[in-house]
Amino acid sequence: MTLNDKTYDLKAAIRTIPDYPKPGILFRDITTLLGDARAFRRAIDELVQPWSGAKIDKVAGMEARGFILGGAVAHQLSAGFVPIRKKGKLPHTKVSIAYSLEYGLDEMEIHDDAVVAGERVILVDDLIATGGTATGAVGLLKKIGADVVAACFVIDLPDLGGADKIRALGVPVRTLMSFPGH
Repeated sequence: MTLNDKTYDLKAAIRTIPDYPKPGILFRDITTLLGDARAFRRAIDELVQPWSGAKIDKVAGMEARGFILGGAVAHQLSAGFVPIRKKGKLPHTKVSIAYSLEYGLDEMEIHDDAVVAGERVILVDDLIATGGTATGAVGLLKKIGADVVAACFVIDLPDLGGADKIRALGVPVRTLMSFPGH
C-alpha cells in the first residue's frame, strides 16, 4: 500500500477508548493516527487537498492537537501558523473570547497581531463534536479581521451538531471521517 493509496483506511488508524472520560463516552483517540507515518501523511494530504494551489495566508490550530495537525497543514500550504491557546498561555498582547463547554464557559486567546485584517485563514483541529471550541475559535479569528476560509477536522461526530454550527457561521467544514451515533 502506498501513501497515496485511496484504499488506505484512515478510520482504522483511530483508536476508540470506551467509557473515557466518563461512562458511556466513546473517546476517539488520534494519537494512533499520528504515530502511523502513512496515516498521518495521508490525513494531512487530505486536509490540504482542497486548498492546494489556493492563496491561504495562515492556518490556525487550537490547543493542543490542532497545533500538531495545523502546523503540518501550514507547512504543506506554505502558510504561517497561528496558535489559539487557552487563557493565560500567550505572552504578548492578546484578544480573548469566551466559548461554551458542556458544563460552563471557558476562554481562549490569540495574539492581537497574529492575523492581518483580510488574511485568508483555515482553522484546523482533530475533532468537531458539539462545536463550542470551534465556534469560539471562528469568532476569535473574525474578531481580529481574518477571512475564515474553512474549518477542517480529522473526525466529525455528526450527531452532536458541531459542524452544522460552524456552517451556520458561513464557514465551510471539511472532515475526513465521521463516527455517527456517538
